[in-house]
Amino acid sequence: MTIKAVLDHIDNDLPNSLSRLLELLRIESISTDPAFKGQCSQAADWLVSDLESIGFQADKRKTPGHPMVVAHHKGGGTHLLFYGHYDVQPIDPIELWDSPPFLPTVENTNNGQVIRGRGSSDDKGQLMTFVEACRAWKSVHKELPAKVSILFEGEEESGSPSLIPFLKANATELKSSIALICDTGLYDNNTPGIVTSLRGTVGIEIEIIGPNKDLHSGKYGGLSANPIRVLNKILAGLHDDNGQVTLTGFYDGVSEISDVLRKQWESLCFNEAKFLNDVGLSEPAGEKGRTALEMLWSRPTCDVNGISGGYQGEGFKTVIASKASAKVSFRLVGKQDPQKVLSSFKEYVQESLPLDCSVNFLGEKGSKATEMSLSHPAFEKARDALSQEWPKPAKFIGSGGSIPIAGYFKEILDMDSLLIGFGRHDDQIHSPNEKYDLESFHKGIRSWARILNEFADLK
Repeated sequence: MTIKAVLDHIDNDLPNSLSRLLELLRIESISTDPAFKGQCSQAADWLVSDLESIGFQADKRKTPGHPMVVAHHKGGGTHLLFYGHYDVQPIDPIELWDSPPFLPTVENTNNGQVIRGRGSSDDKGQLMTFVEACRAWKSVHKELPAKVSILFEGEEESGSPSLIPFLKANATELKSSIALICDTGLYDNNTPGIVTSLRGTVGIEIEIIGPNKDLHSGKYGGLSANPIRVLNKILAGLHDDNGQVTLTGFYDGVSEISDVLRKQWESLCFNEAKFLNDVGLSEPAGEKGRTALEMLWSRPTCDVNGISGGYQGEGFKTVIASKASAKVSFRLVGKQDPQKVLSSFKEYVQESLPLDCSVNFLGEKGSKATEMSLSHPAFEKARDALSQEWPKPAKFIGSGGSIPIAGYFKEILDMDSLLIGFGRHDDQIHSPNEKYDLESFHKGIRSWARILNEFADLK
């Protein structure tokens, strides 16, 4: 089986591939809004039908929420599990869209042609790159070079409530040699990246309660405990002068990156100044003595994401508020335990309270960080394949964000994941005017075709 014939077919069939993607993008599969339940089911049906058309045994599986799509195709070599999600974010605010979000179009821009529409990058365009690569292999060679299973989720954008039970219930069926996840992006427009580490996350809201009602600051100021002042002191104490988090045991489980990864990251020549300047900043504010990529990809963080308390309307009101609250989140790395981090934070807050204040903890949730073992031969094979397709060699990179599915595959199915995606930094995912570059779609299909070819003899 030759890869050239497959790549030529992909090039010639691109208009049809694009037409199929546009058809999927027209389905309003917004998972978080119950009003679109029928459309989510419709998207699952569309994918089942499309996969069946290229020889997959495909099913729509019921869950308490939106359905899963599970498909299998026989093949030689190793067993691969590909994951993507067909649900999309809401479109609000609709007035900021330049075109209808579910009437996708191909637009000419200064940077080339783009596919414009909700879900074009996150994640319908991405998942279809793999489907189209399989279609090309089947069209040319009548078979796939590996055994392929597919899992398409319909609740990723609404917290994946059905995912863990589904994985546990179907672990034997879904267990594979390695998982392939296409929900990430390129390092830059010419450099593909394979994400080998993802930060975990912990989020919690704290509510500081003082007097039993709002007080006049002239009558009680200086005498009454002020929840806003107490809250500010607590938040300010979360970091020391070196930018490190002060919570007891916070850095337990945090390790230094390997020499292999450090060299990979150094070779990226990350432009720290430009990265900051693009958002109106001039200097890093994280841990002293760490590089920018270390801060973003391999170090844990603590951030305050919102504060409320007291009078916030027009004008001025001299009031001592009875309550003040803050939303606090932590990004975790390595083997940090989300529950231990939460416990340490709660203890710190409790110990920081004056006598007349109490605290409520609300909405806590978290997930562990994920780190892949580069010892699996699939990582180097995939890197070689991507390097053949893109102008610059592929790199192993980290991600400051969290993609829980990779952790679930590791924890529940004992599988490492190859996180490979073709999105770009300006795709505006989750925002109005979401787009996916036509080049990303086209070269993404070719990339997966090359990876499948490399995996034909993977053990």
